[in-house]
Amino acid sequence: MTADAETAALRVRRLIRLTRDLSERLTLEVEAMRGHRAQDLAQGVAETQEMANLYRRESAVVKADPAAIAAAPEADRRALIEATESFEAILAEHAVTVEAARQVSEGLVRTIAAEVAGARAQGVGYGASGQAVAGDGRAVALNRTA
Repeated sequence: MTADAETAALRVRRLIRLTRDLSERLTLEVEAMRGHRAQDLAQGVAETQEMANLYRRESAVVKADPAAIAAAPEADRRALIEATESFEAILAEHAVTVEAARQVSEGLVRTIAAEVAGARAQGVGYGASGQAVAGDGRAVALNRTA
């Protein structure tokens, strides 16, 4: 094997390993979200972000210069394609799960804010003397972004 082929093979194998590790990580996150175990997600967020950034950088290098892996053995390149296809499917599932969790969370916040606002509005009016009765002066802010 030539030096170029060895370098290409190492790059492909490293990218396969990274893709599989990131896929495994995202699968665990999906399982945690579906199992209502948000605390399990918090522990690995930084590591997932680091892996995702590394994957993005490595795949950008290959995309910018496909010749960098062209000399790798066919079996390795095929394994990279399979790992990438699997990763893309897991990534799509992860995105759907995160979006569902976001919508549920925002719905809960809106419901609580509406309950607080409704409870505050009750009892505000005029008293027997014709004076306005002071309402609850606490404010509630609803941020519509997650």
